[in-house]
Amino acid sequence: MDARECFMSAEETFLVKIEKFINIHQNSFLVLSAALHGPEEWKLMFRIQQRFLGSNLRILPVHNTVNAINLMCTIAKITSKLYIDSICYRMITTKAYIIERSPVWKTLQKIKLSSDTFNPN
Repeated sequence: MDARECFMSAEETFLVKIEKFINIHQNSFLVLSAALHGPEEWKLMFRIQQRFLGSNLRILPVHNTVNAINLMCTIAKITSKLYIDSICYRMITTKAYIIERSPVWKTLQKIKLSSDTFNPN
C-alpha cells in the first residue's frame, strides 16, 4: 500500500480491506511504501497498529520498489517449510555445540556431579 494513496482516499476503505485480508490469511504482512517515512506516515502506521492490535498483522515500512521486492522474497523464503526446518536444525546444532564447548556448561556439570556425590538419592 502506498502511504500517499491512503492519505488521499478514505482511510477507512483501506482499513476495511486490511481487515478482510487479515481474516483470510494466517500471517498478514502490510508493506507500507513511502519515499520518506515522516510524521504523517508514522502516525498512519500507529493508527493501523492500534486498530489491529492483537491480530496477526505485521506492518513493514519500505522506501521503494526494490525494498518491497527484497522484503517479499525474504518473507517467502523464511515462511517456506524447508527453510524453517533448516533453521530449526541449525539452532539445535548450535545449541549442542555451545553446550559441548562452553566452559560454563562444563563448570555447571562439575557442580552437578559433585552435588550428586553428597546426595544419597
